[in-house]
Amino acid sequence: MSGIGSRLRQERERLGLSQKVFGEIGGVEANAQGKYESGGRAPKADYLSRVAARGVDVLYVLTGTATPLQLDNLSQIEEKVLGDYRAMFKEDQDAIRRLTSTLAEHSASVNGKSKVQPSDS
Repeated sequence: MSGIGSRLRQERERLGLSQKVFGEIGGVEANAQGKYESGGRAPKADYLSRVAARGVDVLYVLTGTATPLQLDNLSQIEEKVLGDYRAMFKEDQDAIRRLTSTLAEHSASVNGKSKVQPSDS
């Protein structure tokens, strides 16, 4: 259970939310949220469904494997960005990931929500 709790905490932090706010989203008190994150309790399906609606990657929380992106829905611009990224040296890819993560976190803090996927860097 500690793996699920740890990943749940990572997702909460990625979204920039406190345990109290995240617990409210999931329909539980902050102390229950803390127990989920520490591995003392297992989250139920209704909780996971509610946090998923706010951008949590529940597949990642449960399995440790991020939900794959559906590439068939990419716009032409997104395909170009991805193609350019794949053509870069690893060091440049690392820099781009750091930059996009920072920009996404900034946007999330300004907008009060996030659609950011877990980072593997």
